[in-house]
Amino acid sequence: MIPLVFALSSLALSAGSQQAPLPAEPGTKPPGVEPLADDRENPRLTIGGHARARFEAWENFGFNANNDDAFLLTRLLVNASYRISETTSAFLELETVHATDRDLPGGRRGIDVDSFDIQNAYIESTFGDKEAAAVTLTVGRQPLQFGKQRLLSPLPWANNLRSFDGARVTVRSRGWNVDGFYTRLVANDKYDLNDWTSGTDVFGVYATTEFGVRDRATLDVYYIGVDRNTATFNGTTGHEQRHTFGTRINTPVADLPVTLDAEGAYQTGSVGGADVNAWFFAAEGVWKLSDGGWKPRVRLGFDIASGDDDAGGDVETFNQLFPLGHAFFGFADTVGRQNIIDVSVGVMIQPTERLSLRADLHNLWRASNDDALYNAGGGVVRPGTAGGSEVGQEIDLTVTYKVTEHLEAQAGVSYLVAGDFIKDSGPDDDITFGYLQLTYSF
Repeated sequence: MIPLVFALSSLALSAGSQQAPLPAEPGTKPPGVEPLADDRENPRLTIGGHARARFEAWENFGFNANNDDAFLLTRLLVNASYRISETTSAFLELETVHATDRDLPGGRRGIDVDSFDIQNAYIESTFGDKEAAAVTLTVGRQPLQFGKQRLLSPLPWANNLRSFDGARVTVRSRGWNVDGFYTRLVANDKYDLNDWTSGTDVFGVYATTEFGVRDRATLDVYYIGVDRNTATFNGTTGHEQRHTFGTRINTPVADLPVTLDAEGAYQTGSVGGADVNAWFFAAEGVWKLSDGGWKPRVRLGFDIASGDDDAGGDVETFNQLFPLGHAFFGFADTVGRQNIIDVSVGVMIQPTERLSLRADLHNLWRASNDDALYNAGGGVVRPGTAGGSEVGQEIDLTVTYKVTEHLEAQAGVSYLVAGDFIKDSGPDDDITFGYLQLTYSF
């Protein structure tokens, strides 16, 4: 199946040439949260939608030669926004999400299938002067997305998007944008309507401001709390109450054509009767080599998230919360932001106005040899058994082509070479992942 993906990728490379922005990570833009068309007979109503199909092919999923498969994922979102008054509007988004037979571990998972459901449904009201100071209240089922989506994201790469039930207050004043929220993660029922009464409570405050006179820089400061009935980290299980305090800066570097994005956070709290003491740090620099021609960019990244020193007892494993996990540690999604070190480099070019290409290389190690390797969803890939720290190296190749204003094609291939830890702890076949994706917005 992998050669088929390569052939389809080549097909996409041979077509057309109009302007498309150079993409960041595949699947970082959440669909459907803004309607795209309006009803001209009723200017209060806007409607829109999003349809996506992705063919995936895997060889040696989970480093296991018995796990080869290919399948199709489809997603349809239809939304409508109605302006009730000058200050209040209502938003409704319906979804249907499907997958053909998936014979990999986990089968057709909750992130793959949701036969029919309410993706988002909320009322939003704004009070005050929008130009000077304003307060916006959003109540209902809604997405949460902040910063670079390292900790909170609607997870647009997954077939089934992530939503939260609750309330959010946004205050805009004196150059600050401050969000306060108390929500509950929507637990997916694949074949029935999702129920808000069970799940994980997610709450916090996220503040953002800009600074600098000539080149604008962004500063984020945040607190995120999580309360869930049960969690397990490296042999410690129990009721999890975790508090994350963090900050992020995105800024130009002096007079250089370089942008730096750096973020770090510390976690405290408890899992059962054990204390939590965990942290992460990430830094990414993007060097813009030229504005003309192919608009080349070079990316350098460093990520580290703490792991646990001893099985059982106090917890030092960072909890990555609800991130866009797909974006940061290789597109095969074998690695997540827990007990990990990643040194990465990438190159991005735009040969034509419609066509964008990127290549990324990740070098991956466990931060602690006594803790597990965790995947992009937070699940355990390999337990914290004896062995080396090297997880492996992954190369990702991605092609994005803007077919029309509404239709986008994307293809990618990822190859993850097993490192010493994988070889010492079980099956160690190198992983190959390929996909072709078509997205139509209307």
